[in-house]
Amino acid sequence: MNIDSILNGVVLDHIKAGKSMDIYRYLKLDELDCCVAIIKNVRSGKQGKKDIIKIDSPLDVDLEVLGYIDPEITVNIIRDGKRLRKEKLSPPQKLVNVIHCKNPRCITVAESGLDAIFLLNDVEKHTYRCAYCETEKKRKN
Repeated sequence: MNIDSILNGVVLDHIKAGKSMDIYRYLKLDELDCCVAIIKNVRSGKQGKKDIIKIDSPLDVDLEVLGYIDPEITVNIIRDGKRLRKEKLSPPQKLVNVIHCKNPRCITVAESGLDAIFLLNDVEKHTYRCAYCETEKKRKN
């Protein structure tokens, strides 16, 4: 298989195997008018298997949300065919309108215009708590 290198764009590397489509949907990459390559189940010495997404266009990537989806992802910014910088992610301390509260009595369910705010509760267990009602939400692995 031959996937061309990109001149200007973003490479999302070290994605947990099988998670690339979740990221593709969340970033709405289907709406871009550029080449997007999803490479699944690539051999990795560190992870065993991983996914990679190559986006052949400069793109503002929400690093906080990617850190929530998979904190092991590395974001490589490519300019003029060379890596300009590499960002390592971590779980964000606060998420706004990324996940929603499942508690039917939470004010965010009753008030549609209110932001759904979740705060990091436990880094190791990947859990967040609703800022309003304290309902816990665990990140899907």
